[in-house]
This record gives sequence, structure tokens and C-alpha cells, in this order.
Amino acid sequence: MIPVASPLAQYRAHDDAVRAAILRVLESGHYILGTEVEAFEQAFAEYCGGGHAVSVASGTDALILALKSLGIGPGHEVITVSHTAVATVAAILAAGATPVLIDVEETYMTLDSAAITAAITQRTKAVIAVHLYGLPVDLDAVLAVCRRHGLRLIEDCAQATGATYRGRQVGSLGDVGCFSFYPTKNLGAIGDGGLIFTADSQIAERARRLRQYGWDDARQTLEPGVNSRLDPLQAAILRAKLEHLDADNGLRAATAARYDAAFATLPITSPAPRKDASHVYHLYVIRCDERDRLQAHLAANAIGSAVHYPVPVHRQRGYAQRVVVPPGGLPTTDRLADRILSLPMYPELDEYAVEQVISAVCTYYKRDIRRILKA
Repeated sequence: MIPVASPLAQYRAHDDAVRAAILRVLESGHYILGTEVEAFEQAFAEYCGGGHAVSVASGTDALILALKSLGIGPGHEVITVSHTAVATVAAILAAGATPVLIDVEETYMTLDSAAITAAITQRTKAVIAVHLYGLPVDLDAVLAVCRRHGLRLIEDCAQATGATYRGRQVGSLGDVGCFSFYPTKNLGAIGDGGLIFTADSQIAERARRLRQYGWDDARQTLEPGVNSRLDPLQAAILRAKLEHLDADNGLRAATAARYDAAFATLPITSPAPRKDASHVYHLYVIRCDERDRLQAHLAANAIGSAVHYPVPVHRQRGYAQRVVVPPGGLPTTDRLADRILSLPMYPELDEYAVEQVISAVCTYYKRDIRRILKA
């Protein structure tokens, strides 16, 4: 079976560096925060162009603590999308705020900036822009709305580490960028982890306090916090892998280009590039009218696939009564949920595996695979 993602392949590709990082931490005798975590935070901040990086236990915690660091909580509203991993909305609720969900653009499947203004009320404090599947949101348009209405912008970069918008790393254009290091992510830990990035030293200082009980440097509690620390083992592993991130994202893009070329004449829609933005293909998501049948065909040919996401957040039982949705609903989101399919995508996917995926898809549509593979 060719999996849709492979953290094991990622580990094997960086085996020596990962083992050396783990051994260094074991031999250090320091297993909570400390120099390894500080070194990774500094390296990640430099990768983002300079600023402050505060590592935490998960990408979800990064969103929760970012909201709290911005003073957002009960009585406030935060605008985001329903077409996202449920963590985005779960974090808003965990911070005590109300999620206000808007639709996505048909072409790019990311937040529709034109829908933000109609969703703004006196209680609105922020927008969470989700760089979905590895493609940056139209940040110029989103930033313009946020500045006009005095809203904070949080970039959810969980699926887009390494992506750029107008030459700048995502996560560095809004007030705060939130990253996930879940094992399948473009920069994945061997476990869980997350990070808050900001250019604002006061936001960073508050986030550092909140991630550890609200303590200051003297371990005095200035406000209630939580326990959300990235452990040194994960920090060391991530720092070892960070130097390979751009190369790995390049391999993802190369696989995406092979898929694009092979599927160009098929009745499916491949991911659309956005002008002035780089797509890092955390996921390669197609759209088609016979999604379930195609997925079954792929499974019969030992090709893994997945749906990201089959049930939008606003239609999930645990969230439907806790979110605000426009009177007309979210028609684009609902339509996409029935048509999207994620194909295998990871840097270690070799040429043979890519050809197997292409062959299975083309066979389903009864196309001459030999001609397509030669193209």
C-alpha cells in the first residue's frame, strides 16, 4: 500500500541527524525546556525572517495561547473558516471566544476575504486565516480588511510551514503565526509540538508566561496559564530537520507538478496556484464528481487516499450549536466536502510510487496511461 502520508519515511530520510539529536538530549540530562528548546526557537525565528518564536506542546495549543496572548476570550468573536481541521475552531472555543465561520474561495479552497466584512460585529476581535493544504491565503486582501476594522490577524500555518507570500514566510505577516509539528506536517516531530511566531515582543512575552502556568522569570504567577511545553527531544529533532525543510518542500512541489501534468486532461480539478504565493503541498487535494468511487478504486489498487475534510466543522454535532454561520450558509464549503480527495504526498514518495498513483487515477478514467507517463 502506498500511504497518503509517511512519517516513517520522513524519519528514515533523516535517520542519522535525528538519532544524533536524540542522543545529545539524552546525554544532556536536561529534559524540560532549556538550551535545546531555545536553540530551536531561535533557528525557527531566523527562518521566519527574525522575530520571536515560542514553542508549545501542539499546534492547537499554539492557536489557543495566541488568542489568549492577544487578550481574546469570553464575549469576543473570531472569524475563520469551516473548511479546516477542527483544531482551528476548537482553539477559539477553548479560548472562550465564539467562532464565526465564513465560506472559502471556490478556486483556492482558502478563506474568502470578500466574506469577512459581512461577518464583522462589535464583538469581532480577530481573523484566523488558515493556509490550507500548504497554500497561503490572499493575505493582502485579508490584511486590508483587518487593518480597516482594527482586527488582529492570526495565521494558522499548521499545513504551510515553509510557504511564502510575496517572498515572506507565512506566519510573519499577521500579528501572530501558529505552527504545528504533528508528525505528518511538512516539518514534523516524532510526537507532537507547536509554535507561536510574532514580531511583537510583548505578545511573545505573554505567550511564554501562559505556556507555563503564567509564571514570570521568578516563577511568580502574573495570570493563570497552562502547561504546554515543547520537550527538548522534539526541539532537537525539529532543529535537525529544519535545515532540510526547503528541500523537502521542493520534492513535494516536484511530485505535485507530475500529478498536475498527468491529470491535466482528466475530469478532475488539481490544486490551483496563487499568484505571488508558494504552495508547499502539505496535501495534494483534487476535486471530482465521483470521489467515493475513485477512492474505492485507488484502495483496490493499494493506493492510500483521504478526505480533508469530509464533514465541515459547522455540520459536526459537537460544534454546530457553538458556532455562528451566515444566514445563507456555507455553500462552497458544503459542495467541496463532497468532492475533495487527498492523494499520496510526502517528500520521500519515489518515482515508481508516483507513477503507480498516476496509473491508478488514469485507469479509473480509462485513459492511456503509457501516453500520459511519457508526457
